[in-house]
Amino acid sequence: MSFTREPLRLHDHSASSSGSLPNLVEKERILIVDDSPVVRRAFAQYLQNRYECTEAGTVTEAFELLKSREYELVITDVIMPGMSGIELLRRVVERYPTTAVVVVSGVDRPQRALDAVRLGAFDYLIKPCDAGLLELTVERALERRCLLINAVTYKRDLEERNEELVRGKAQLERLQAQIIQSEKMASIGQLAAGIAHEVNNPVGFVHGNLDILEACINELIALLRFYDEAELPLPVTAAAETMKARIHYDRTCADLISIIADCREGTGRIRDIVQNLKTFSRLDEAELKKTDIQEGIDSTVRLLSRYLSSGNITLIRDYGNPPAIDAYSAQLNQVWMNLLVNAAQAVGSGQGEVRIATRADDTNVTISISDTGKGIEASALTKIFDPFFTTKPVGEGTGLGLSITFGIVERHGGKIDVRSEVNKGTTFSVTLPQRIEAANLNKSAPAPPTVNQKYAI
Repeated sequence: MSFTREPLRLHDHSASSSGSLPNLVEKERILIVDDSPVVRRAFAQYLQNRYECTEAGTVTEAFELLKSREYELVITDVIMPGMSGIELLRRVVERYPTTAVVVVSGVDRPQRALDAVRLGAFDYLIKPCDAGLLELTVERALERRCLLINAVTYKRDLEERNEELVRGKAQLERLQAQIIQSEKMASIGQLAAGIAHEVNNPVGFVHGNLDILEACINELIALLRFYDEAELPLPVTAAAETMKARIHYDRTCADLISIIADCREGTGRIRDIVQNLKTFSRLDEAELKKTDIQEGIDSTVRLLSRYLSSGNITLIRDYGNPPAIDAYSAQLNQVWMNLLVNAAQAVGSGQGEVRIATRADDTNVTISISDTGKGIEASALTKIFDPFFTTKPVGEGTGLGLSITFGIVERHGGKIDVRSEVNKGTTFSVTLPQRIEAANLNKSAPAPPTVNQKYAI
């Protein structure tokens, strides 16, 4: 790769009144600092054909000139009244790193020359200087300056491109994880819907026949009681009493009624589970349509009863009755499942609380799921939405739940915010628009999730 000198500055001058062409380029500027007017004038005469030269008799005057405009090169003597050229060299290197410095001195000491170069000077020349050598040194110093500037720019460009590649790689990994998880959820949804359909029919038969069975048993018991009260021959009555004692007649009649009631309750529960599976999978709602947020949350809560009904967790539903919104119901149910499972696991085996709150304004609906668990460490807060990042032990989590959640919320044009305080709890807030056009989904990348950190001291 080749580098070129920095392009000359363009003037904005108009043509002169004499009709000659304007000077379109500005020469590179050189500041000559020496207490000898003769030396300054000689250097300026050597260089003025190619460069714009400015003279300064003291270091203090040179500082003022450097403040007022930019110079590509400073040529300075070492021994001057007041501050020396070495002090000027230090200041230029510190404050104007893109300005090259050439030190000129009448003292021919190798150690002094070495010290100047170590401090940042490009070269050290001995007076009197040959015009050709001075011009060659200036040209090389300016070329080196351009090389350094180009190297810094090139390095910055490389760093920016590397950062873009890192961001792109992370985005690709997240999208791949979302695709995998979406396919898994689609398969699970199809399986759940199929099971729900197949189970629903036989359960319906059993539940419907229980009513007929109960009526028939009640009639049979009524018939048996009629025979109990009828006057039968003594041998028949004695045989009947013996049989009643053997089959525990009174207890059996009572058990039959109780068994039917239990069966009716059991089939009712099965029907509720089937309905919850159908509501959760929502395979018939694979398109954008009006969705009741609270219905989806309730069905998810019922499916997660093993997490939320363990006795140590108090579930609080603070519903604000938000309106139905445009959404993919099955995907949002996956969001509620991920957040509720995380909340329940954060509480763990100790006593705690999980709160679900829904609110709405004119344009958005906000769903907050809070827990009183152990909270999230500060070092993990900025990574919780990254694919495959998890704080759970090996084998208990894939690190995809919150990444998928963020992707689903992103697809709906919403945002997710997390607030956490160590040893006090975490709140995830999902904000979704009430109305959204399917054609506009994913057209613009939403802002990354907001992480509000609060740490207990």
